[in-house]
Amino acid sequence: MKRVTLIQRRLTHYRLPFFETLRSELAGLGIELTLGCGQGTRLEQSKNDAGTLAWARHLPTTYLAGDRICVQPFGHLAEQADMLVVTAENKLVNNLPYQFGHPNLRVALWGHGANLQGNPNSWRERFKARVARRADWWFGYTEMSRPLIARNGFPDDRITILNNSVDTSAMAQQHESLPAGDRAAWRRANGVGSGPVGIFLGSLYAGKRIDFLFQAAQAMRQELPSFELVLVGAGPLQPMVEAFCRANPWAHCLGVRNGLEKVRALAACDVMLNPGLVGLGVLDSFVCRVPMLTIHSDFHGPEIAYLNHGQNGLMTANDLAAYVQAALGLLRSAEELKRLSLACKESGQRYSVANMVRHFADGVQGCLAAPIWRGKH
Repeated sequence: MKRVTLIQRRLTHYRLPFFETLRSELAGLGIELTLGCGQGTRLEQSKNDAGTLAWARHLPTTYLAGDRICVQPFGHLAEQADMLVVTAENKLVNNLPYQFGHPNLRVALWGHGANLQGNPNSWRERFKARVARRADWWFGYTEMSRPLIARNGFPDDRITILNNSVDTSAMAQQHESLPAGDRAAWRRANGVGSGPVGIFLGSLYAGKRIDFLFQAAQAMRQELPSFELVLVGAGPLQPMVEAFCRANPWAHCLGVRNGLEKVRALAACDVMLNPGLVGLGVLDSFVCRVPMLTIHSDFHGPEIAYLNHGQNGLMTANDLAAYVQAALGLLRSAEELKRLSLACKESGQRYSVANMVRHFADGVQGCLAAPIWRGKH
């Protein structure tokens, strides 16, 4: 039996289904998975998003230099492994001895391929690019990662794209189980009218461009008097959001909604309006079949690669008028809304934990079968 050791700096609750399923998938292929994980920084721990797995091995973790360096020894887990998978982060100093040494151990990196918000000319990104070659395989988050990895001279046939996802099966089941008439019932219960409704779903912070959203919503309301806006989420800008809703009764701040209540809110609306940073939230759009409208930006997460303009959502120029006109055009066309909604359903089935696991397992098998490369050629 081959042995694979996978190291995570910290373990989040939304990754638990992935690791559980991956462990089972690899066992069926005759591959034993060992998962080592530590704890996050104090700031990360304050998010209360940590997860636990009884079979995972705890790693003592120390942060230095204002959390810019992470010391997390995992040698005792790597020494019996045939393959080591580590996250591509500059701060993880314990990765380096394995990337630049241990010639008989296959080493794989898992990550975006570059800091999507970083300066590629900075010393940090140049160092990361140098270290990115010192691997035998790469697991990239999305297709956006492939050119970022390849530009460092890494061979394309040693790159596996995972199509990063979280477990949306419960959300999909809840959506399918909504009774007829729930859309109207939810609107009545939350004081929302029967006209077109846009929903913002996410954390309320500057990166989401809430000010742009409000300007767009006001312009849409002027053109389409029955339009209403629903905001679901919490964060530092919540007081500003609540003040806007008090001044504009057609806007509704509902706070945090999870589980079935989040699904009901999405299903009761027509479009998702997110002119700011887009990440895994695009999966909510797909699963609940509510097309997302966003803008072209360098600050999106890699999951923005899943949104195909005009197919399963819309992406406009970073321009208020363009954004407003795209939203109005969609809300005024029941046929176009239906078409994009059906495409969302198809995308929701494509980007799943099950498919992500299969991609990862294929990459593990490919790496174990290939000769060690480690950037020497």
